[in-house]
Amino acid sequence: MSNNPQNPFSFIAEYNGDEKSIYDIEFPETLPVLPLRDSVLFPGVILPISVGRTGSLKVCKESFERSSFIVCATQKDPATDYPKTEDLYPVAVVARIVRIYELPEDTTTVIIQGFTPVNIIETFPDGNTLMATVKAKAEYYEEMNGESYMLMKQTLQNRLREYIHVNDQLPDDAQLALNNAYSMPFFVNFICANFPLETHIKMRLLREAHPIVRTTKLLTEVSREIQYARIRSDIKQKTQRDIDKQQRDYFLQRQLQNIQEELGSATTGDVNKLRRKAQNLLWSADVKATFEQELGKLERMNAQSPDYQVQLTYLETLVQLPWGKRTKCNYNLPRAEKILEKNHYGMKEVKERILEHIAVRYYSHDKARPTILCLYGPPGVGKTSLCRSIADAMGRKYVRASLGGLHDEAEIRGHRRTYIGAMPGRIIKSLIKADSSNPVFVLDEIDKITENTHNGDPASALLEVLDPEQNKAFHDNFLEVDVDLSDVMFIATANTIGSIPRPLLDRMELIEVNGYITEEKIEIAKRHLVPRVKEGCGLKDDKTIRLNKASLEFLIEKYTRESGVRGLEKELDRFFRKMVLHHERHGVFPATSVTPADVEQILGKPKYQRDIYQGNGFAGVVTGLAWTSVGGEILYIESSLSRGKGQKLTLTGNLGDVMKESAVLALEFIKAHADAIGVDLRIFDSYNIHIHVPEGAVPKDGPSAGITMTTSLVSALTQRKVRKGIAMTGEITLRGKVLPVGGIKEKILAAKRAGITDIVLCADNRKDIEVIDELYLRGLTFHYVETVLQVLDYALLKEKVEHPIEFKLDDEKGKDEQ
Repeated sequence: MSNNPQNPFSFIAEYNGDEKSIYDIEFPETLPVLPLRDSVLFPGVILPISVGRTGSLKVCKESFERSSFIVCATQKDPATDYPKTEDLYPVAVVARIVRIYELPEDTTTVIIQGFTPVNIIETFPDGNTLMATVKAKAEYYEEMNGESYMLMKQTLQNRLREYIHVNDQLPDDAQLALNNAYSMPFFVNFICANFPLETHIKMRLLREAHPIVRTTKLLTEVSREIQYARIRSDIKQKTQRDIDKQQRDYFLQRQLQNIQEELGSATTGDVNKLRRKAQNLLWSADVKATFEQELGKLERMNAQSPDYQVQLTYLETLVQLPWGKRTKCNYNLPRAEKILEKNHYGMKEVKERILEHIAVRYYSHDKARPTILCLYGPPGVGKTSLCRSIADAMGRKYVRASLGGLHDEAEIRGHRRTYIGAMPGRIIKSLIKADSSNPVFVLDEIDKITENTHNGDPASALLEVLDPEQNKAFHDNFLEVDVDLSDVMFIATANTIGSIPRPLLDRMELIEVNGYITEEKIEIAKRHLVPRVKEGCGLKDDKTIRLNKASLEFLIEKYTRESGVRGLEKELDRFFRKMVLHHERHGVFPATSVTPADVEQILGKPKYQRDIYQGNGFAGVVTGLAWTSVGGEILYIESSLSRGKGQKLTLTGNLGDVMKESAVLALEFIKAHADAIGVDLRIFDSYNIHIHVPEGAVPKDGPSAGITMTTSLVSALTQRKVRKGIAMTGEITLRGKVLPVGGIKEKILAAKRAGITDIVLCADNRKDIEVIDELYLRGLTFHYVETVLQVLDYALLKEKVEHPIEFKLDDEKGKDEQ
């Protein structure tokens, strides 16, 4: 039997312990008082009561939290709000709070269990709490298992069934409660507490200490109530026979209306409100049938029921969804192009793809197959803000859901309504927020979803969302009806695609958003960042402070180190804050036409030094190109030789396993092709080799330093000078093949910043160079190679470095090996 906090009959089987233990409890002489208006608590009985007074709520919550006893005393006058000793019956019952239900409309139902009866000696206030000094009252206990007792129990049960038969106002649980009664003392006390008797009669029954006397008097009262119920029933039947059909119908309608107003006035109002909202919704026949079915359930519920709010939330979610409510799209290409150009500088490839999408939607009359886009690139390059501009350009609503750190599948598909606190997933909630069935929906940070947790796999749940063949009927566990997502334009953003599961990656069209070169950052700062930061610092209308190109370049190069512009905006914000602070202190700005020197004076010493090519004066030092999460960087590979026992390779610089393997491959290739390269094999027996990559605190890994390590080792082993102004990137194989690598554009930007003029890379990377804008390639010469020997032929000069090492080799050992 499920417990209804408003129905006392649902708690008759709640207590199943030792009845005698009800009376054998220890409690202090002073207890907080819970005054009862119309209820009388009996020992062993579990009783639901509605609590509204502030002091009573405090007593209940403190007792529940501390699992401590209180004393339940019945008021002589229910209308008394602040009862004193003379307002309470002297006999009360020690009780304990079992549960507390917070119900709608700020009502609280408390479930209390009675223990031993007590006499109230005196009461006194303690703040908002009424305290009482009590003394245990003798209560005789008998197991009452004899034949005479069982006969008395059966008699009482029969009389109660007779009363239930003639009285239609009792709940359906009453008959079941009688059948579940097994303990005679507890059964008698339960009937005394819940039978519709006047309060003074119940108190008279409570004062009886002997259970036999109490049972006898209860039988008398039940018999009297049966007689009254029969009289009322007869009067009702005679009255009904005298009323004609029209009057009877009117009476019943009025009675039903009054009952609904008394017991659940909120139900009628909620149902009518939901019906009004559902009138103009363009949903399918299946969804409409589900709504009508669930609305019928709501009408039959009591507004005080805990399940009522769950059902109401479900129906409100159903009517709040934008069923067929589409935003009128604007597919004006010149307008869209103007908005994209105004809000974002650069990003030519991304803008071109968006304009293609708009053109296709216009040409196909909005019937084209939906496309799922994924913008990926380093942080701060404007992926999320670009999505908002796409929504503006297309005239669609914009909604964003951040997926970073998402670890629960229910966040996507929703919770089933059987769970407490169930709610729809983020997809449905975002559609409600957008109030449109065709918004631009941004799934931000999709690469940071947690996979395969004990709460399911959120990445797998997204497969249904991002598949145009499946999202026509997206199923949310909370709604349990299909929702059409085919009109939604989904755009995902990520910093890297390496952590995105392959099945999810296959469903999206990948668009790389590259980092910015210094020139682009200067333009972005002029057009967007400086005006926005000045407005945030209260300098929107100020025309005196001007940052020229040299100042912005100095700030970018010396105070930021990133592919995007997020750090640049922070530094600009810091710069203008200090300008305003100086003005408030001294009445003038420290500078108006800002120069690089002014920037350094205001912001302090530069945080970073630009990577500068260091020349080719040392053997074994070669410049490589690396990709990082903040863009490209140049990387120096240093190789040195020291006399020793030989056959020893030392690797330092916080290298990963893949990079260590590249070093081993390079060394083995050199040994295998020593004659072609011009390396004396005896060196390996007399010298130890050490490879180091500077900035040892920074972890480094990847295969792209293969040709750089090989060139560094050969330069150290032959003391040949490396060609000036050269940098390289490429993976090697054991047989000397050069393989293509990624991150080409970022590496080229790093090379330009460092003053590199020549770049060596795999011939298969030519296609990556050809799609890069000419602006990025200006001033660079590319040398495409297929083998390591081609790299060495170009990268190493015939001349040796100044002060080359004179190798001291063991000639005899070399002859023996020959």
